[in-house]
Parts: sequence; structure tokens; C-alpha cells
Amino acid sequence: MSEKSTYIKDVPAGRLKTFAIENRGDAFSDALRKHIFDQLTASKLIYDDIQPDLVISVGGDGTLLQAFHRYSDQLNGTAFVGVHTGHLGFYADWTAGEVDALVHSIVSEGFNSVEYPLLCVSVSYMDEKPPKNFLALNECTVRSVEGLLVADVMIKGEKFESFRGDGLCFSTPTGSTAYNKGLSGAIIHPSLPSIQLTEIASINNRVYRTVGSPLILPEHHHCQVMPVTDRSFTLSLDHLSSIHDEVQQIEFSVAKEKIRFARFRPFPFWRRVRDSFIG
Repeated sequence: MSEKSTYIKDVPAGRLKTFAIENRGDAFSDALRKHIFDQLTASKLIYDDIQPDLVISVGGDGTLLQAFHRYSDQLNGTAFVGVHTGHLGFYADWTAGEVDALVHSIVSEGFNSVEYPLLCVSVSYMDEKPPKNFLALNECTVRSVEGLLVADVMIKGEKFESFRGDGLCFSTPTGSTAYNKGLSGAIIHPSLPSIQLTEIASINNRVYRTVGSPLILPEHHHCQVMPVTDRSFTLSLDHLSSIHDEVQQIEFSVAKEKIRFARFRPFPFWRRVRDSFIG
């Protein structure tokens, strides 16, 4: 099943009215940002970093992750496009030398809106305070604050295994090419709404056993991590980390929300994987 046949939504020329730019902050990216800003405002588009129709990321994949988390509460009305200013970025369709072509496409052409699944993370606490919910574009890792993570892994409310090790990584299909890949997880096409669970340095001996292989869960399967001893966890959502105390459980699932990327030209997923990892 192709990316196009699964996710495409046509946005005609002239629909875009407002834009924002997320910038890496180095001198080269600053210069590109100014160039894009000047050309788009000269073309009567309005700069609006509160509720933009289009967010342009200038930098690398980390910059786009920052942009996603900045606008994660308005994904229905915002699309993203990336310009990479260093090494090839997995989320960036355009090079620095193609900025003028990108600006022309934004002003004069329509685009295809491609939607990718996201990860929903819900943290429940022992003191009955309201759960905290988060979204991740790439992945969420779970580690114990004290060192060794000891937790039960539940799937659809039923115990699957007891885990002991450095941590657990839950990734989206697009995030399967990030930290998950470094853990020897599978690469998943984003047309499959799913989450992947990959172990981080699990302990396996005659006493303690885990399945030892990545698990790919469909969107109607939720996974819970239940503390056994220590109830303090470090959660890393993409590039953001936070500590949570008195945790009752952490639930992972395919989010109802999706991220939209503005495609002004074809860039199939497997070509993106090939260009990023093989060349």
C-alpha cells in the first residue's frame, strides 16, 4: 500500500494564508529563515507563530521535533515542511539550495497533505491526581530514576512479561527509523497505525526472562507499564525529558491525533529510508 493512496489530501493553491518558521538558530539557518520570511511576506502571506497554516522547519530533524511539540495542540489546522541545513534529515524534504523552489511552491501551487501516526502516552498517579497525557512524534523511552527498571508489561490489561533492564522504548512508525532502529527494532511503514515496543538492555538469565524481540502492536492494542518497586520514572518524549513520581501506570497507544506534512512533490517513505541510511 503506497503512502499516497493511504494518506493524501489535496490542498489547493491559495488555501494557505499564514505561516511560521521554526529555526535551528545557527548563522546559516538564520540567514535561510530571513530569506524565506522576506519572500513569503512579500507574496502577501502573513507570519503568524500562534496559529499558522504551515510551519516551516529550518535545521534538522531535531528542529522539526521542536516545531511539532510547539504546535502539538493544533495539529488539525497546521501542516509541516522541513528544510535541512546540515546532513540529510529524515523529516526534511528540501535542501538549502532548493529554498526558492519551495517558496514558489508554497505561494503558487497546492500540496498534498500526508498524515503520519503519533504515540499517545498517559501517566496515571497513585495520589489520584488527573492523568497527564503526552504526544510523541518519534518515541517515548521509560527508565527508572534509581537505575534498573523493574516493571510489568501489560498488553490490553493482561500481563505479558516482567521486565528488568535499562528501559523500554515505544516508537511510532516514523520513529521506528530513529532510536528504535539503534535498538535493532524494525522499520515500519507509516501507513500501518501502530506502536513498537523495543527493550533497552534487558536482563535475561535463568531467573529473569523477557521475550527479547521488538513487539509491534496495532492501534486497538494498548500497552501498560506497571511499576513493581520504584514508582519514579524518567520519560523522554522525543527530545524532551521529565521525571514522574508516585506513578501507578504508564499507558501507550496510537494517538487519535496525527501530524500532517505538506508534500509539494513526491517523496515516498522507502526512498526516504534509503536516502537516509543507504545513500
